[in-house]
Amino acid sequence: MTRLSRYDDKAPFAERGTLDDFNAIVAAMAEAGVTLERWEAGATLPADARDGDILAAYASDIDRLNRRGGYKSCDVMRLAPDHPDRAALRGKFLAEHVHDDDEVRFFVEGGGLFYIRANGAVHALECTAGDLILLPAGTTHWFDMGEHPRFTAIRLFVTPEGWVARFTGDPIAESIPLYDGAAA
Repeated sequence: MTRLSRYDDKAPFAERGTLDDFNAIVAAMAEAGVTLERWEAGATLPADARDGDILAAYASDIDRLNRRGGYKSCDVMRLAPDHPDRAALRGKFLAEHVHDDDEVRFFVEGGGLFYIRANGAVHALECTAGDLILLPAGTTHWFDMGEHPRFTAIRLFVTPEGWVARFTGDPIAESIPLYDGAAA
């Protein structure tokens, strides 16, 4: 279930409240400059769907976004609890950063927690299957997939390099509850 918790972006990082209503979350994220949509597959996907099948099932939504945002490539990223690089990937994503490209993710299955720093708050947005999040270039954020990640996501990019981050060096990500703690 999609959920939004908000925290002060200054110590002691007090929680400001939580939203569970999808429309209210969409409105709150729009105020922070972030797009949140809900997508449905254009075809039934088996549990062992290949990347090409996943991309085909969401082709009309992907095409619409490509036209709107000028995205030139997309891929499918899968992480499971037994992925050999899960700890290293988690550590890289957990540091606050920005991109020169939009960060566009659609969760086919599973989920994760995006932390968006905007308007004097940290917006901790739990994205789950069916959620598309679009963070415009320059949005300060980080992401936590938990200690035991389980998600499949479609990623869209403008630049051929794909995911390239500029880390802020701010330790704020260490002060807000992690995904595992937030999901408990």
